[in-house]
Amino acid sequence: MRVVVAGGKLQGVEAAYLARQAGWSVVLVDRDGAAPARGLSDRFCQLDILEDAGALAPVLKSADLVIPAIEDAAALTALEQLTRRCGVPFACDLSAYTVTSSKIRSNRFFAEQGVPAPRSWPESGFPLIAKPSEGSGSRGVEKISDEKELALFFERVGPEKDHYVIQEFLPGETYSLEVIGEPGHYLALPVTDLRFDTRYDCKRVLAPTALDPAAEKRFQDLGVQLAALLSLRGIMDVEAIDDGGTMKVLEIDARLPSQTPTALYHSSGLNILTLLYGLFVNRRVERPPRLTGPGGVVYEHIRVTPGHIETLGERIVAQAGPLTHHRDFFGADEALTDYQPGRFPWVATLIITAADPLQAWNKRCRVIENIAAG
Repeated sequence: MRVVVAGGKLQGVEAAYLARQAGWSVVLVDRDGAAPARGLSDRFCQLDILEDAGALAPVLKSADLVIPAIEDAAALTALEQLTRRCGVPFACDLSAYTVTSSKIRSNRFFAEQGVPAPRSWPESGFPLIAKPSEGSGSRGVEKISDEKELALFFERVGPEKDHYVIQEFLPGETYSLEVIGEPGHYLALPVTDLRFDTRYDCKRVLAPTALDPAAEKRFQDLGVQLAALLSLRGIMDVEAIDDGGTMKVLEIDARLPSQTPTALYHSSGLNILTLLYGLFVNRRVERPPRLTGPGGVVYEHIRVTPGHIETLGERIVAQAGPLTHHRDFFGADEALTDYQPGRFPWVATLIITAADPLQAWNKRCRVIENIAAG
């Protein structure tokens, strides 16, 4: 089985890693020769999707499935058209992506459908959170505490303020889940727990969720409801915050997410890419048997400089060069890293498993101690 992964940053790392776990051959396409996912692929093609269609076509024709790992609407549209001409399945729902790639459109969708979500300013009070409508991750996200800070924010962004979503800041725990399928048949996958750094960038994923089974089921039902309202055919990530027992949806993304699929894979044995293959190649999503993983997973990003270890958001991985896959990395089960002995700084995504969440966390602490000891 050969897959083409289009895009080598965060989602590309996720796709390449999970494809290799499935035993598939990975061809990575990216215009950046130093894309982080390059070191996780079997073959790398330095091509621009919008400019190199002639060279890209034979690469696509060699694949059983094309997995987009980019967030550029023009590139996704061009890739969809090219895969159609090449007769290769393309694991993407552009219609749903168009809605979910804009937080402004998504929030309008939530309001129209009565989906619980944080209140928008000026209906809400302070503190607020301001997020650019386009793009994912923490770029441009700001917390605003009062009227003075809001005025300074408006002055700083100027006319671009109309391209921001401004909502109430909620302090609860944040959770994520993936929904995959097509109208009439959706599968909500297990929930994972998210932790963020001071820039609101996800630095750690924990699995299985700390939610009780009833709360997890309610969140999964909400995810299926959202997928049905979008008439999704593909995969969607839902991020929500627990506001006093009510799950309020922060954002939805109709694309392969980063971070959570690998944590889910190690906690449950479910590989999202094999489910996507079933949907787009075999035209069905098989409900997998109930699988049991190790019982606890910590998936975490670190940056190491001489005498200092920081746990930071996934942006540090996006900014790294090609990553390589290591086993038994300072005691971690696995790591994706640009580490080279004696060279600083270096970054790593640590994958740590154990019999239960507490043992996984204790093991994670020992890994950090091992790294500090050199």
